[in-house]
Amino acid sequence: MAKRIADFLLGLPFIAFLCQTTAGQFLTVFIVGMVPLIELRGAIPIGEVFGLHYIPVFIVAFLGNMLPIPFVILFIRRILEWTKKHLKHLGGFVRFLENKAQKNSEVVKKYEKWGLFILVAIPLPGTGAWTGALVASFFDMKLRESLPIIALGVLAAGLIVAGVTQLVAFLV
Repeated sequence: MAKRIADFLLGLPFIAFLCQTTAGQFLTVFIVGMVPLIELRGAIPIGEVFGLHYIPVFIVAFLGNMLPIPFVILFIRRILEWTKKHLKHLGGFVRFLENKAQKNSEVVKKYEKWGLFILVAIPLPGTGAWTGALVASFFDMKLRESLPIIALGVLAAGLIVAGVTQLVAFLV
């Protein structure tokens, strides 16, 4: 799957240009780490496909994944409310995000801070830092309370993904 993602990205002219240098490859890993749903779970395997060393890839993917999270926690509810009010054609998408946060909030309700950590740490579709930030925002968790928990969850997910990526690379 990581190979397919990398092939798709390399098909984009700007990304193909970036991938010609090591700095560009790391920038690509950083940018992919910021993308919702892909996050560092996709950025780390892409770094492996590029042939970059896994430790700097892990760090860059982590930083890329965490960069937007404080802004999501602080502003997502206002952005979603504004979107529902002014961009009515995106109402379905907003409801999808709200439903996703509501669905994933059950584990957070049950286990509180540990639930938020688990939600972010498990590298499955529909989990991750963006979802954790969305849930934290809907629960009105303070930034100073939720951000460290999400960061620890991202670290745990990153370790899992890096380990699996290294194992797959070793076996292939």
